[in-house]
Amino acid sequence: MRNHNSGTNLPLRLTVILSGTLLLAFTYYHINYQNHLTEGGFVGLALLGKYVLGISPSLSTLLLDIPVLLIAVIFKGKSFVVNTFISVGAFTLFYGLMERYSGWVINLQDNLPLAALLSGVLTGLGAGLVLRGGGASGGDDILSLLISEWKGIKVGTVFILMDVIVLALSLFYMPVKETLYTVMAVVVAGYVITFTTSFGRAKLNKVPKLQPKLGKPHDGTVM
Repeated sequence: MRNHNSGTNLPLRLTVILSGTLLLAFTYYHINYQNHLTEGGFVGLALLGKYVLGISPSLSTLLLDIPVLLIAVIFKGKSFVVNTFISVGAFTLFYGLMERYSGWVINLQDNLPLAALLSGVLTGLGAGLVLRGGGASGGDDILSLLISEWKGIKVGTVFILMDVIVLALSLFYMPVKETLYTVMAVVVAGYVITFTTSFGRAKLNKVPKLQPKLGKPHDGTVM
């Protein structure tokens, strides 16, 4: 049987990572941003830091990401971190290009339940693909994956819990309606991430597991 970690699978893994990242950029710009849905994770914390402490999100997200990336080097390996950097860099490029050149407007402000459902399905699929390709789409995704493997909780469930906590804090500066619909999107995304990282897992490269000193893996996958 061919080794799934061999270099022959590098183009496949990069394609999966870039496809997931493109889907995330598309959704965050055309669904979340254009319909005023809020954000969870480190982005939500960065926005909270801006409103409460006046710290630029460009600085606060970096300060949040760096410690997690250093931990990931220790427990997930350099390859995982390199794949994550590729995803983060590609997201910045894709989102910037869409923001600058895309004339496509998806106006769902009169149907926010549909916007939240689309956001959840598409971001869950995008983040799940990046994880299946052997990386993560950001520091908060890495943290969710580490907690999942450490505590034996499904990674999608950890995504939901972390994002809901951040969104609860976001109520201090964001409208209740948009925040609640974002919670709906986060819950949907969590289930889609669980499905995406489980479905057909034998055909794609598995995300490297944590070292035994953090916790005994509960099975052979990220779930």
